[in-house]
Amino acid sequence: MDGTRTTGTGGGASAPLLARCALLAAAGAVGVLLFALGEGGLLVLAAGLLGLVVGAAGVWWFLAYRGAVRLFGLLVAIAAPVAVLVIFAHHRLWLTALVLVLVWAVALALARAALRRAGAEPAMRAHAAARPRRPVLIMNPKSGGGKVGRFGLVERAEGLGARVVLLDPGAPADVAELARTAVAEGADLLGVAGGDGTQALVAAVAAEHDLPFLVVSAGTRNHFAMDLGLDRNDPSRCLDALTDGEELRVDLGEVAGRAFVNTVSFGVYADVVQRPEYRDAKAGTALGLLPDLLVGEGVRRVDVRADTTVLTAQQALLVSNNPYGSTDDLGIGGRRPRLDAGLLGVLGIRVEGAAQAADLAVRGTQSTGLSALTARRVEVTADEEEIPVAVDGETLRMPVPVVCTLRPRALRVLVPRDRPGVPAPVPSVNWRRLAALALGRTGPGSGSSSAARSDDPTAERPTRD
Repeated sequence: MDGTRTTGTGGGASAPLLARCALLAAAGAVGVLLFALGEGGLLVLAAGLLGLVVGAAGVWWFLAYRGAVRLFGLLVAIAAPVAVLVIFAHHRLWLTALVLVLVWAVALALARAALRRAGAEPAMRAHAAARPRRPVLIMNPKSGGGKVGRFGLVERAEGLGARVVLLDPGAPADVAELARTAVAEGADLLGVAGGDGTQALVAAVAAEHDLPFLVVSAGTRNHFAMDLGLDRNDPSRCLDALTDGEELRVDLGEVAGRAFVNTVSFGVYADVVQRPEYRDAKAGTALGLLPDLLVGEGVRRVDVRADTTVLTAQQALLVSNNPYGSTDDLGIGGRRPRLDAGLLGVLGIRVEGAAQAADLAVRGTQSTGLSALTARRVEVTADEEEIPVAVDGETLRMPVPVVCTLRPRALRVLVPRDRPGVPAPVPSVNWRRLAALALGRTGPGSGSSSAARSDDPTAERPTRD
């Protein structure tokens, strides 16, 4: 025994079989289409594709313009799928369309299952850890709608031997300075029950002093806790690490010298969230600002150098502490399969009009409007001295150039031995890799998603205009 164990799931011997089934199902979908050509199969495909393109264009007009154009875009976005349904009903193509959609859905499900079981991402390793003797936890009673009080976190932590520093909601505090004071007084573990922005500030102090760090999922979304495999429904379970824990070594991101554990956002999103009215009216504020930010006078573009790759005039840029499993995995439930790969995830978006919006909707990760890669250093510039930046949800303004880097495995995170864990990520479907897997030409760990193909920062990459 070497005192380590892996977190997450590995590959499986059934991956090649699932890959073969996925290819057969995909071939079946093509067969259904060809067989049904006489029954309107070509019309099914054309109508569905046209509906997607027109609907995407309508969404762009709705977001990027005001007044009559916005209203027209809304009507188009609604009318496009309705028109597709009317065409199917008029030509009695319901059965053909339903069979085609079901067979293709089965093909995609089998493909993702095969790629997931192939074990493209090795799991993070957990190491045995000694029980802390003088742990100090900083808790925000307002975070997550009052989870600290609702789950009795103060009482439970003190019962396990921790000293709790309870923040006063009415008196803003420098949590990093509180953490440094705790270290000076002899703390051998630092922890936070609060949002990811607070987690990052205290994590930086823990990393600086090489102390273990405890994450208590008492924030609103708890993305960092989720990617560590912690229980987000019951934050009190995170405290079990104080008596029965193990340690993960994870990366810590830095943007202009400030630590981050999840993401740094530039461009449209950072512009919107910096507005004071955004906190109380998110949707209304975004809809009111987007026309200016996308095509109007307030449009702000950023230029990016990710190692040797150059991206110009990006409307939105997301830099993450380790890449997400796929570009389809960036929403509220998006996950990073690991936090110790030593790479930043980089996602840039540049959509100039309705045509590019449609291209993005149809081609996804292959669209010229979407750039997904990895890097060890990202430099962001703009035609301004300062730009808005959202760091783990906290809105700031930073002078350009803004540099994002990563400190590999700089943070020691103490986690409970008994925890939900990190499920295998949902991979992007790569049919070429799937065919190779079906033929037995690849093994576990070979290949990668489009978001992580450029792992070698020394490799020459093209400039994208």
